[in-house]
Amino acid sequence: MKKIGNSIRQGLNTKMGFFLLTVFLFWLKTYYAYKTKFNLGVKGGMQNLILAINPIPTILILLGVALFLRGRKSYVVMLVIDFLDTTWLFANILYYREFSDFLTFTLIKGSGAASTNLDKSIANIVRGSDFLVYADVLLLVLLLAFHVIKMDMRPFKRRYATAIELLGVFLFAVNLGMANSDRSGLLTRTFDNNYIVKYLGLNAYTVYDGVKTQQNEAIKKKANASDLKSVQSYLKNNRVGDNASYYGKAKGKNVIIIHLESFQQFLIDFKWKGKEVTPNLNKIYHESDTLSFDNFFNQVGQGKTADAEMMMENSLFGLPEGAAMVTDGTTNTFQAAPAKLSQMGYTTAAFHGDVPSFWNRDNAYKSWGYQYFFSNEYYKNKASYNVGYGMKDKIFLDQSSKYLEQLPQPFYAKLITLTNHYPYLLDKKNASIARTNTGDDTVDGYVVTARYLDQAIGEFMTWLKKTGLDKSTMVVFYGDHYGISGNHKKAVAKLLGKKSFNNFDDAQFQRVPFMIHMEGLKGGINHTYGGEIDALPTIMDLLGVKDDDTIQFGQDLLNPDRNQTVAFRNGDFVSPTYTKVGSTYYDTSTGKVVHPTGAEKTKVEKMTNHVATELSLSDKVINEDLLRFYTPAGFKKVNKADYNYKVSYGKKLLKKAQKKEPTSVLAKNDGKSDTDLYVTDAPELKK
Repeated sequence: MKKIGNSIRQGLNTKMGFFLLTVFLFWLKTYYAYKTKFNLGVKGGMQNLILAINPIPTILILLGVALFLRGRKSYVVMLVIDFLDTTWLFANILYYREFSDFLTFTLIKGSGAASTNLDKSIANIVRGSDFLVYADVLLLVLLLAFHVIKMDMRPFKRRYATAIELLGVFLFAVNLGMANSDRSGLLTRTFDNNYIVKYLGLNAYTVYDGVKTQQNEAIKKKANASDLKSVQSYLKNNRVGDNASYYGKAKGKNVIIIHLESFQQFLIDFKWKGKEVTPNLNKIYHESDTLSFDNFFNQVGQGKTADAEMMMENSLFGLPEGAAMVTDGTTNTFQAAPAKLSQMGYTTAAFHGDVPSFWNRDNAYKSWGYQYFFSNEYYKNKASYNVGYGMKDKIFLDQSSKYLEQLPQPFYAKLITLTNHYPYLLDKKNASIARTNTGDDTVDGYVVTARYLDQAIGEFMTWLKKTGLDKSTMVVFYGDHYGISGNHKKAVAKLLGKKSFNNFDDAQFQRVPFMIHMEGLKGGINHTYGGEIDALPTIMDLLGVKDDDTIQFGQDLLNPDRNQTVAFRNGDFVSPTYTKVGSTYYDTSTGKVVHPTGAEKTKVEKMTNHVATELSLSDKVINEDLLRFYTPAGFKKVNKADYNYKVSYGKKLLKKAQKKEPTSVLAKNDGKSDTDLYVTDAPELKK
């Protein structure tokens, strides 16, 4: 035994021995992270084998670089590479925990546009066990520092170092071959980063993402008008038109879009300890003049809120990497709802209780044609008025009324709530319902902030009635994305009183509210399957705006002939018949796994191809900036230079509008404000 120990020690005292130890420890911690920190959907012996070997090729190549160096440099570079790669792994663990996805270069490049309060979010995400990935780095440093392992100062033969690099390349080729045999078209037909990591490893995914990012930048430069033909052909063959009984029912009405931050459909009618969590929204949901959709899904990717806004206002999907509002919002050509409606006589405005640069809104909104953008710079502010990602909803909506009443009618206004945002923080004086008791901090605070948001909505809707705006306004409510990610399955199962919560359940859990409320509207609960991509065509048809020649990938939710296959950003889908998660198909009505054969197989393959086509063509529109080559009839291209969101300019513009277009609530009241009719119980505002 002693002899074996001496042999191992002697082996570790060689550069090759230390290299192999470093490789082994890196493999061990990476595999540990794969199995415990990520949810990669590994099934069967082949996928488990691929997962086990995929960290090895790239780490051989990376660490092998150090073998070309002499003396201490070789050891130092090896440790530095190990540390940097570990930090990348650590960062992805944190990001994945909340967003069920991996970091991309596009996302990192645009991180400055979404960095506010991230320190609070990270503090809630980090777990002690995450730091175990650094254990091997620390161990190796200590082994060298205390001379348990001695540095081998002899030069490592260059041909051996080259052989190790070639071995890494060969093993990667083998890995890629195995991956392609199990998942054909892995690098050409995937919209899910989980697949790349599962089959090729995190390092290979990083290279893949970097190459793809560079390719996308090059594609935009090469694009021309002919590239739009395939998009137009697809849309022409897939248009379904409007619903004649609803078309134009809201013509000339104001439109208020209320963005319900992180709000999921399950909260509607949900009770905790005998109390309705969202009584105000429940009431609106069930009213006879509200069109409510109970099978409406969020379809966001990494951009989350930004992706939801992209779909709601453009009927274009967010990108598979990063947020299009950040990467393309400043430079691309868009034909968004605010621009269309402003050219038809609407006043258009967005309201957001945080910094204007968040998600690059101060630039993207100009590209979309918003005339006004009321960011936190327009609001009276104190430290107590804010929580998490911006101004508390009650205070935000109360102060927004001052600007809303000044907008010339008809207007199109979007109000973005923020309090119901991860990590679901709220002080005790504002909490009016008990936390749930799943034992998961993320889940347990969710009902508290959701109740607060609901109360804020109740106050706002009461004000609309007092001013009479409720009679001339169509109010649209939508949830932008999930509030509880698929990484909290046990807690969600407990919350919903279910025995388990699997991937199928998580796909169904992506439902978010979509409600259209207007006096005199023939309402009811509509069971059609749809998603955020369909919101814009639905709203435009209600307003009586023709959009036959627009580049939009959604369909009017009120048309009974519409395609009810709802695409998720990663290529999965839900429909009334089948649900696809990864490579598994489920019967939507039963939740049971199905193995399609014959006609059934043809049907699900057609649905899968439909989803892939929609996503790829939408990506093509954004990545190649194709709208610069096409202008719909009657639409005037947006000139971003026409817009200025500075407070002084915005207030001056509003003041002029009261005289030039005296159709606002304020103007009709002969300059008398109705903000005194706004009643809120926000404790911060009580004298």
